Amino acid sequence: MSSHSATVSSLFTAFSGRSSGIRGGSHELHQLWHHGAAPPWTRCPSHAIAAPRWAWIIDKEINPFVDKWEEEGQFPAHKVFKILGQAGFLGVDKPTEYGGMGLDFSYNIAVAEELGNIRCGGIPMAIGVQAGMATPALTRFGSDELKKQFLVPTIAGDFVACLGISETGAGSDVANIKTTAVRKGNEYVINGGKMWITSGSQADWMCLLANTSEGPPHQNKSLICLPMNLPGIHVAKKIDKLGMRSSDTAQIFFEDVRVPCKNLIGEEGNGFTYQMLQFQEERLWGVASALIPLETIIQETIDYTRQRKVFGRPVLHNQTVHFRLAELAAEVELLRSLLHRAVALYVEGNDVTKFASMAKLKAGRLTREVTDSCLQFWGGMGFTNEVLVSRLYRDLRLVSIGGGSDETMLSIICKYMDILPRK
Repeated sequence: MSSHSATVSSLFTAFSGRSSGIRGGSHELHQLWHHGAAPPWTRCPSHAIAAPRWAWIIDKEINPFVDKWEEEGQFPAHKVFKILGQAGFLGVDKPTEYGGMGLDFSYNIAVAEELGNIRCGGIPMAIGVQAGMATPALTRFGSDELKKQFLVPTIAGDFVACLGISETGAGSDVANIKTTAVRKGNEYVINGGKMWITSGSQADWMCLLANTSEGPPHQNKSLICLPMNLPGIHVAKKIDKLGMRSSDTAQIFFEDVRVPCKNLIGEEGNGFTYQMLQFQEERLWGVASALIPLETIIQETIDYTRQRKVFGRPVLHNQTVHFRLAELAAEVELLRSLLHRAVALYVEGNDVTKFASMAKLKAGRLTREVTDSCLQFWGGMGFTNEVLVSRLYRDLRLVSIGGGSDETMLSIICKYMDILPRK
């Protein structure tokens, strides 16, 4: 194992278990979950107990408007997040003293799975950034003052958060980012730009990764809480994407943006390692949120091919069709099992980088297989925008790219198997 991997592993052991265990709280939903809690994590009743409330919110507040938001290229994040915040779903695994429920990470994954009932990929992705991608490092390493300023309103749904990592020349290659934050007195002066920023045109603050020194690329980066209303921040454009159309994605530039040094998350120079830890939760969340959409596509394809007749008999009666659907259903269950194993290990405080990367890789490959195969069985209808399979064919294609490409996942797995050629 490389020295960097060892550092990540030790930090996993030291910090991943901090949110493990279930603490008391006054929130109604927390009480429901608290009384049913049963580690280690499985798909058990204690995780499913909040599903009816999720279903009500999704059915009443989100799904009726998805088509409209897809056409407009943006959903009203502040409105939707406020509803979710009031229901307690944006801080499931966050400390109770900052408005969270104090439950372990497995409950956040249970939420991510339920989000798969939303009839698009863009909104679950944006909720994932808000609840599980922009805030883990702040929760673990941020000062009490920072948490009160940024974490509390994010959990409540009053603030929209975004994560500023990728740049035009640095996507999966995080070490290659060029944005700088130069310390001048008691402030950082930020210059550079970020690309592919989910909720970037609506965000109130960004968890920003920037170079704060000239040192080695794995040791010269820091995470900073950056208010998005500061002078010098320019949202250049909202990107026109193939899929995830209801989620706004922005390109953002920084020109001599001044932010107090107290907005630093944790220690200066540890940003790369913090972000690698943060990526594990992001990747596990992404896997979880893809499971129900895959099951939904398979089931809707079964329903369609059962009634759609070709050459005098239902399409489903062709062996190549029902065998393929059975095979895909088995693959989805295998992916769920891998996810659950990784989450159980993570909750216990283990370094799950290898398993999270395996699950992310498999999810990316499987979403492409399921959507492509099922769309084919829909025939001409699958090539229209009138059916869910075509939308998810576009939306879920991102799983193999965002949050670390398939190729990056393979490199990480090879590193942990000690088979990656050394430079």
